[in-house]
Amino acid sequence: MEIMDLTGSERRVWEAFPSGARIDLTAEPEESRTLRAQVLRALLLGDHRSDGEVAALRVAGARITGTLQLRYAVAESAITLLACTFEEPPDLYGAELRQLNLSHCTLPALHAATVRVDGVLRITGCRIPGPVRLGGARIAGAFFLDRAELGPTEGQLAEPTLQLNQATVGHDVHGPGLVAHGEVRLQGAAVSGAVQLNDAFLDNPGGDALSAKTLAVGSDVHGMRLRALGRVNLRGLQVPGQLNFAFARFANPGGTALRVSSSVIGELWLREAPRIDGEVTLRRSQIDLLNIPPEAYPDTVRLDGLVYTTLDPHEPAERRLDLLERELEGYVPHAYEQLTTAYRRVGDDAAARTVQLAKQRRHRATLPAYARAWGHLQDVTVGYGFRPVRAAGWLASLLLLGTLAFVLDAPRALKPDESPPFNALAYTLDLLLPIVDLGQEKAYAPDGGAQWLAYGLIVTGWVLATTIAAGVTRTISRQ
Repeated sequence: MEIMDLTGSERRVWEAFPSGARIDLTAEPEESRTLRAQVLRALLLGDHRSDGEVAALRVAGARITGTLQLRYAVAESAITLLACTFEEPPDLYGAELRQLNLSHCTLPALHAATVRVDGVLRITGCRIPGPVRLGGARIAGAFFLDRAELGPTEGQLAEPTLQLNQATVGHDVHGPGLVAHGEVRLQGAAVSGAVQLNDAFLDNPGGDALSAKTLAVGSDVHGMRLRALGRVNLRGLQVPGQLNFAFARFANPGGTALRVSSSVIGELWLREAPRIDGEVTLRRSQIDLLNIPPEAYPDTVRLDGLVYTTLDPHEPAERRLDLLERELEGYVPHAYEQLTTAYRRVGDDAAARTVQLAKQRRHRATLPAYARAWGHLQDVTVGYGFRPVRAAGWLASLLLLGTLAFVLDAPRALKPDESPPFNALAYTLDLLLPIVDLGQEKAYAPDGGAQWLAYGLIVTGWVLATTIAAGVTRTISRQ
């Protein structure tokens, strides 16, 4: 393109390019703010440079007409287009760029799949109603999309609003205050730094608000005060640091609101988050520290296979047990064992026993009638071995009852000349304890009602001994 074809504003940009000077057209009249995309392309791909200077395209407030066509192009100069309005979506597919800054621009869409950026990519504060295609992009620096508004406010795109799937980002994905109407997709992406989505609003009711399956992050994922209408799907997520959703709101009525299954996470935080509207799935995940208050969980959860090291905050077992009753799969033994292990790890053995007792009771409901009857008996007598004081209470009560009864109605001696002196307490103990022989039971024989009481004490003693043995065996095996 010959330089005499340029308009006044284009000439200013052309002359400023070799030194990287900034041209601000914000205050210019409408007609003076127009730049043709082909002029910018000619600058970026030509040899219009000066020795000893660092060329760069730096323009603010322009209206760019036509398509900025850089498909498969190699642009060695940094591109900074601030608060510009694009009439057509830039085509950067497969391009190799030094740096790209489109902060506060208005674009119909952005087509930049498989783009390579040697520095940072910025769409801070942009308004882009169409799709932002960055699938397979390689960004050596950070990706800034803070306070950007993506997607149409009315209607819905036929594709994800933000596509960062299989992308590689060398530093952070920085998106505090992001507003996305439609799906944000980060499937298979690799981010060396952190993903920042504090105060973001992800709006895709009935679909995926955030799809980040198999996302690998080098440090943390922050979504404090995040609002998500639609499913947040984080299956296979890898976060060595924090996945922090403190104060966040998740809503997907009738479906899964938060899915963090088959993931490996250092810490998962939902501190002071309101009750989640929709199902929560944490199946098969491994989490070092799990901080989700019981009141944040919805009515249905999936926790089978979830492994965690520490629960925070420390809550009474009764508060945690209610959550296990909401398991969609019904009775899941692993969930009770995991909760027991967590309490034992912090030295709260009483809470651990409470969880194990609740597990036996829940399991009992799945058994046939005869097994449920035996389970009820173990529960009432010794609490399945986790309430051993109950057995002592039953024994003491029966011992007192028998002693008083046999004091009032002493049994007759079988051999009066050879029998030891009768002792009501020892006689009752002889009846109650199957493996104890104090010489009283064999020497005396009760009559009438006392005889039936003796039979009852013998049977009850065997039942207590059997249930105590079963409970003690179960407790020892758990330890």
